[in-house]
Amino acid sequence: MPEPERPEGPGGYDPVGPRTHEAISPTGQGGAMDLALQEAESLEGTPGPAGTPGPREKARSLWSDAWHQLRRNPVFILSSLLILFLVVISIWPQLIASGDPLQCDLSKSQQGSSPGHPFGYDTQGCDVYTRTVYGARASITVGICATLGAALLGSALGGLAGFFGGWWDALLSRIADIFFGIPVVLGGLVFLSVVTSTTVWPVVGFIVLLGWPQIGRIARGSVITAKQNDYVQAARALGAGNGRMLLRHVAPNAVAPVIVVATIALGTYIALEATLSFLGVGLRPPTVSWGIDISNAAPQIRNAPHMLLYPAGALSLTVLAFIMLGDAVRDALDPKLR
Repeated sequence: MPEPERPEGPGGYDPVGPRTHEAISPTGQGGAMDLALQEAESLEGTPGPAGTPGPREKARSLWSDAWHQLRRNPVFILSSLLILFLVVISIWPQLIASGDPLQCDLSKSQQGSSPGHPFGYDTQGCDVYTRTVYGARASITVGICATLGAALLGSALGGLAGFFGGWWDALLSRIADIFFGIPVVLGGLVFLSVVTSTTVWPVVGFIVLLGWPQIGRIARGSVITAKQNDYVQAARALGAGNGRMLLRHVAPNAVAPVIVVATIALGTYIALEATLSFLGVGLRPPTVSWGIDISNAAPQIRNAPHMLLYPAGALSLTVLAFIMLGDAVRDALDPKLR
């Protein structure tokens, strides 16, 4: 049957409109309704202000938003470039130092800078520049390995304690309190004084042993906060097991504070290694370390200050770079600081 005719309004306007029209159709009169519809259509495809997604732009996740902010942070860029340079020379020190750090000439003891040897010589007649470059390998190795070990151990124990709670949480918390009560330097003097190895691994093991409680406490608090969110409760109501909830829902949303603390702690661990080596219980010769060179140069600081200046400056610059990197990552991952 043909469709019945409907009455038209003034000017041929159909108040009902054909069945193929949208819920709200333009009036064709150029009135307020048409202007509102045109404005809505134009705004729908227009991106929002700088730094905010438009109506059609996909919202960024926490990690993509953090990376978006880090790429525009000059502190992050500067510290990352410096750390990349330190990592490269620790792996391939021959790129900028062609000498042998263990080759010494007593006839050049404590001499100043000379052509080909810009940092001068130490007490044994070794090239200070070459030893400063090669010293980055031990410090970076200790810092990275100790940070990874402390982060993995602390995250695992602290995350389990925060997720399951009960007697497991109480036990791990009391164990962490015991380690918190051990002075770091005194513990290093006692623990490392009985070790005869000249490798970096005893120092790494000691730092991990005393460093995991700090990261474990951060991980515990972050997991306790994350497991109270609605999506975790919904997953539990749908029958998800503890392993699935912990790995798929809790851990990805609780790892950000751990990354921040571990990044800042890396610089602290490098400084701790240098302190223990300075006291004679950390790394030992023939290992080349900034702490060892600073210890050897300390008695001669008045006669040959260049022996102390360059390894101490390299150590300070490295620690500063990792602390700056940790601050930049913290600012990017913490929404309260934006």
